[in-house]
Amino acid sequence: MRAGLHTHFLIGMLATMLLVLGIMSGIWWQQRGAAREQAEISRNAMHEMAFTSLKLRGQGLTQLLADALVNPLYYFDTVRIGEIARSALQQPDVLQVIVFDAEGRLVHDGSHDIPGFGQAVEGPLPSPDTSTETPDVRWNEHQVTVGLPIRIGEEHIGGVRIALSSSGMAALEHDAIATLSQQSEQAIGRNLLWMAALFGALLLIGVVISLVLSRGVLRPIRDLAGAARRMESGNFDLGLDSQRKDEIGDLIRAFAHMSDSVSRHDRDIRRIAYGDSLTGLPNRLAFRELLDESLQQAHAGGNELALMFVDLDDFKRINDSLGHDAGDEVLAQFAERIRQGVKMGGDPNAVVARFGGDEFVVRLGARQIHDSAAHVAEAILSELQRPMLLHGRQLFVGASIGITVFPQDGQSSNVLLKNGDIAMYQAKLAGKNCFRFYSKAMDQAVGRRVQIEHDLRGAWERGEMRLVYQPIFRLDNGQLVGAEALLRWQHPELGIIPPSVFIDVAEQSGLIEALGGQALSQACQSALRWVREGSAPFVSVNISARQLRAGNLPEVVAGVLAATGLPPERLHLELTETTVLGDEHQAIDTLARLRELGVKIWLDDFGTGFSGLSHLRRVPVDGVKIDRSFVADVLRDPDDLALTSAIIAMAHSLGITVVGEGVENEGQFAVLKERGCDQAQGYWLGRPMSGSELARRLQA
Repeated sequence: MRAGLHTHFLIGMLATMLLVLGIMSGIWWQQRGAAREQAEISRNAMHEMAFTSLKLRGQGLTQLLADALVNPLYYFDTVRIGEIARSALQQPDVLQVIVFDAEGRLVHDGSHDIPGFGQAVEGPLPSPDTSTETPDVRWNEHQVTVGLPIRIGEEHIGGVRIALSSSGMAALEHDAIATLSQQSEQAIGRNLLWMAALFGALLLIGVVISLVLSRGVLRPIRDLAGAARRMESGNFDLGLDSQRKDEIGDLIRAFAHMSDSVSRHDRDIRRIAYGDSLTGLPNRLAFRELLDESLQQAHAGGNELALMFVDLDDFKRINDSLGHDAGDEVLAQFAERIRQGVKMGGDPNAVVARFGGDEFVVRLGARQIHDSAAHVAEAILSELQRPMLLHGRQLFVGASIGITVFPQDGQSSNVLLKNGDIAMYQAKLAGKNCFRFYSKAMDQAVGRRVQIEHDLRGAWERGEMRLVYQPIFRLDNGQLVGAEALLRWQHPELGIIPPSVFIDVAEQSGLIEALGGQALSQACQSALRWVREGSAPFVSVNISARQLRAGNLPEVVAGVLAATGLPPERLHLELTETTVLGDEHQAIDTLARLRELGVKIWLDDFGTGFSGLSHLRRVPVDGVKIDRSFVADVLRDPDDLALTSAIIAMAHSLGITVVGEGVENEGQFAVLKERGCDQAQGYWLGRPMSGSELARRLQA
């Protein structure tokens, strides 16, 4: 025989009733003790209140008598003294009134014959030194005696003593305590009746529940367990197990062979496997299945499709500077902007998906697919022109979009996805915040770029990289004052690769941080040799946007200066204006920390940024380099001449040195010198040369 659920319930109910009964008994016993304690406290409080009241009354009455007896006692007017004493004795609780002289002899006691007249008063008398405001009070269980001296001025002429009975107060106290005890006993009795009623109700409820459990629960459970066993052959599996040996155990073991409904199970799996939790868009897996199905339909119907790869520009900078929570918020808003742009494009069957990170894909299926895709891309970029609101601040973001078309660019989903990614990458190379259609020529460009990136890794260690130095001269006296370090790559197969090619690859791949650090170290070593040989030119080193955003540039520069021993003022760091514009707040902070080291900060290619001269007021720089595009046309274009003159004047007004770049002829040199430019560099003044050659020129 096994103990069923009903038996367990009866045992539990009996234990519960016993526990409740024990708790109620404890509560009742505690109430009894509390009632007794309360009665004792009340008795003490009432007794204290009664005595205090009687004492205050005696003090007040004694004070009144003492005031009234001053003159009669002074003139020894026994008649008047007797009248006053007898009036006090008429009070219901006054037992005795004694008036005595200064020697403590009885003057009057309120009686008509005064049998003890002239005799010493028995019992304690108030001291002549007793304050008239603080009577002498004495008490016992039966009476309270209050005494007070009587004075005229400083002369003690006698005193008065009154005895008040406490029997009246005791009677009132007894009656009040009796009433309180009676009410307390009645309350305890009522509570006991309520407890008994509650216990009876609980017992009745237990009986009713037992009947309901037996007839309305256990029987259906057994039937449900039998039904579950019959459904065992279905495709259900809850993964449940139980070691219980009762009806509930039967139910759990029966339902252990079941699962959630197939539809709910399928919805949950698809939501997890095919949805993006951040944006609510389909994910890569869902989009691939949808794309394969769309391609089959397009093959059958002879239709065109377009895939748009949309990638957020510089998203890593947002994560690094604002945090990943802010990055998630940007992605959510970015996804909504893409939805709005697609909606403006007019393709009701378009599908937007998130492939991961900051990469989104749009499938379009409209007619005139090239025009439609371009229109949607322009709509998305237009939506991104509006600032995003992020924690109360405005944030502007851009996107690079790559477009590939079926069937012209590819027949399979893999090929189309690859081509769309290539086109998006080309949009980034074209300056970002734009779109590009895929073309076969892009494959070759990507292949070359991949090869350059591969060869660039380890190029410095293999000795393929070297630094050359272009001299910088003062315009007023022609003195060589410094040199700009320029990185050159001698590829073993391709020959000299222009910096405009490999620097961009290094920037995109992240290799620029390692190359920049190595170039900085070698340039400082060369400058230190010049200093030791008796010259004191500075060396100027270019810093990339990625190095500036890394956040550790001041530490890197400090480490190189410490390792090489180059004086900090001999090192100039050059940053382009657009680099500073990327994140002006962080750039200003980093540049200020660099200047604290003692190095000089220069803005390169100045005048090509979005703000130009306005940055000179906010960015902590020591010098600017006028972009070569302005210097090249100062002899032909009045606008370039005016802008160059304005840059020089504005920089000088702020105490900033100006360097002209790209001086290719004597005329340009003369114009810059005439306009007050401080320094210049260019092929007409000196071509880039090795460090040793520059050292010889310094010694010349």
